[in-house]
Amino acid sequence: MNVRIRGGGHDFEGVSNTAAVPFVLLDMINFNRVNIDLKTSTAWVQSGISLGEFYYKISQTSDVLAFPAGLVSTVGLTGLLGGGGYGMMKRKYALAADNTLDARIMDYNGKILDRKSMGEDLFWAIRGGDPASFCVILELKLQLVPVPKQVTYFAVLRTLEQNGSALFQKWQSTAANVFPRDLDVRVVVDTITSNSSAREDKKTVRFIFQSLYLGKIDTLLPIMQEYFPELGLVREDCVETSWIGTAPMFSFFPVGTDPKILLNKTATTRNPVKIKSSFTTQPISLEGLNGIWDLWLKQPVQTTLIQYTPFGGRMNEFAESALPFPHRPGVLYMINMAVTVAQNEEATLQWINDLFKYYAPYVTKNPRTSYVNYRDADLGTGSKTYEQASIWGRKYYKNNFDRLVKIKSVVDPQNFFNHKQSIPLL
Repeated sequence: MNVRIRGGGHDFEGVSNTAAVPFVLLDMINFNRVNIDLKTSTAWVQSGISLGEFYYKISQTSDVLAFPAGLVSTVGLTGLLGGGGYGMMKRKYALAADNTLDARIMDYNGKILDRKSMGEDLFWAIRGGDPASFCVILELKLQLVPVPKQVTYFAVLRTLEQNGSALFQKWQSTAANVFPRDLDVRVVVDTITSNSSAREDKKTVRFIFQSLYLGKIDTLLPIMQEYFPELGLVREDCVETSWIGTAPMFSFFPVGTDPKILLNKTATTRNPVKIKSSFTTQPISLEGLNGIWDLWLKQPVQTTLIQYTPFGGRMNEFAESALPFPHRPGVLYMINMAVTVAQNEEATLQWINDLFKYYAPYVTKNPRTSYVNYRDADLGTGSKTYEQASIWGRKYYKNNFDRLVKIKSVVDPQNFFNHKQSIPLL
């Protein structure tokens, strides 16, 4: 019997709700209870909750506590944490998985275990090593983190014609290792049409410098003036609000949207998306960037997206082996490239494969690493043997893959929990 465990259902290769053979779907959607202890700043959270639900429930209990996890409100918390789980506070508080204190799980025998009874090896594995390869997570104990009552959000838009490439170059050398940890600035890149474009089709590349700062505008502006004056950030670009007030904006809702929207678990779009990811430890040259933008402009507008996510700060303080998520010291930023696959599927998939190949000289090597939460079947599939799974497994986990295999062989010796990129047995 094959089992699929669905939390938010956002796996990009569908392994949480599809299989090549008949299967049983274990849907955790109604497991959404949250118990918050203000004395210890911790929360026990059931495994079917979405990020938006969790964030909203925290905000109804405290205006000075938060949790450092993802941005899209409809994503399931457990699946996100199961791959590591990054958000806009990672440089201050690291990953969601780093802030997980305990768990209640069900193993392949139906036994309910907590951290003490499952042991430290399995507890290590489920925090970033694909828990669906090992067990069913029922509940998680999470460490909440302090935030100011007022934080600052901004999203500054620039195009190629507005010096976008030069601004991105400066961002590369600043965002991860120069900005203070209270400031996280990512770059979202897409294509639009603009009258300022010199191209016949009027297409151009747009750069969105999007930020969360754990403080007020008055302290943010001097920081930006010191470290990134070229962006030209002004007070009018900024929104000062509560932490929960920023959450809808990072989920692509307009500024000022009522945080109650976070309780909606229905995705805003259902268009199929192909996604790929890489990590880099060095800035990409201007020549390299121009080649990326040239490739980008070959696709129809509003069908493609790249997110550049800076690391550094607290992320540099963890060894690669601290958790299964190995992308730690020295990583400058993560590249997440996505394209909507609605029409011309073959040509669209060829385009994103060409883009992925183009990045090769500029990203990590031996192995070229990727993020398991941006699951990509093109990296390889199959988990029947160690050799087969090593092809894709080391790209997600590097040397942590071997430890995951050893743990899997002990805790699930019958390989009850499996899918096309699950951890194999020895």
